[in-house]
Amino acid sequence: MTWAVTIDVPAPVELYAAVHAELLRRTGGAVDGLLVHLARATGEGFQVVEVWESREACERYTRDVVGPVVAELSGGQALPADDATAFEVRGLLLPGAGVAV
Repeated sequence: MTWAVTIDVPAPVELYAAVHAELLRRTGGAVDGLLVHLARATGEGFQVVEVWESREACERYTRDVVGPVVAELSGGQALPADDATAFEVRGLLLPGAGVAV
């Protein structure tokens, strides 16, 4: 089942930029199961929105790749408590990619 998550993080958007850059360096932008990733600055920090092929793919990438990168860049500290909302996607259309789920 297609899975999505929005995550609101009360941390400087510069932290997002650093984590994102390091993730791109390590993965080359190829992430198994990731369909869409976007982020934006908010008044309190930043928000990440992702759509995945499955919940398992999201959890695996978060655990195995994002977690270690965040730990390295934050000196071993966890991100500030975040507000995450996960949900099953009922419709997704990506015309440029030719993908519809």
